[in-house]
Amino acid sequence: MSDRYQLVQTPARLELHDTHDPKVGAVYVDFVEGKAQHRRKFGGGKGQDIAKAIGLHKFKHPQVIDATAGLGRESFVLATLGCTVTLLERSPVVHALLADGLQRALASDDQETLEIASRMTLYPADAHVWLTELPAVAWPDVIYLDPMFPDRQKSALVQKEMRFFHEVVGADPDSDGLLALAQERAKRRVVVKRPRHAPELHGCKPAFVISGKTVRYDVYLGKATAQEHAHQE
Repeated sequence: MSDRYQLVQTPARLELHDTHDPKVGAVYVDFVEGKAQHRRKFGGGKGQDIAKAIGLHKFKHPQVIDATAGLGRESFVLATLGCTVTLLERSPVVHALLADGLQRALASDDQETLEIASRMTLYPADAHVWLTELPAVAWPDVIYLDPMFPDRQKSALVQKEMRFFHEVVGADPDSDGLLALAQERAKRRVVVKRPRHAPELHGCKPAFVISGKTVRYDVYLGKATAQEHAHQE
């Protein structure tokens, strides 16, 4: 990470600051207030596209690995919807922000936030290594991938966070290989979040797509589901 970005422990939380441009504000993880809670209360519950993509109408309380956890927003949504979520994040800086946000959520006075956070487990891990070494008894129902992509949205917040990710984390040149590995390890589905008009990851055609206004979810069948389909045919 360049000297431009620095982790700062404030009285409230751990924040990442842009020392060259302090006006843009800090980047941090907050599951207790703000957008995460707003989406929990008003986001549409199991009617959300991500819920459909994960298969919550079919699978009760699935085990999900969020292999590219980032700032943990999707993991929090999935945990809110009853999933047990393992978050993998290989960037030490992002992992530190996530760990801080999760710790504060687990210390929350709000019982529901506490229960949601207790369904989330964070590891400082490279998804390739983690999934390769994962024993078959621990293979999850669903693996969720949200690889880095160029973002054209113009909002200052998105620009700030995307700039932070590109500068601090870098690109995801190995995300194509991660898809094939995820398909080997997921029992039911692999879900890949993409910009609506972006090409498919690794050029692989998904089994089906859940498409929204700006993003879409490409859904690939895991090995167990694919075998079930083969037997049925």
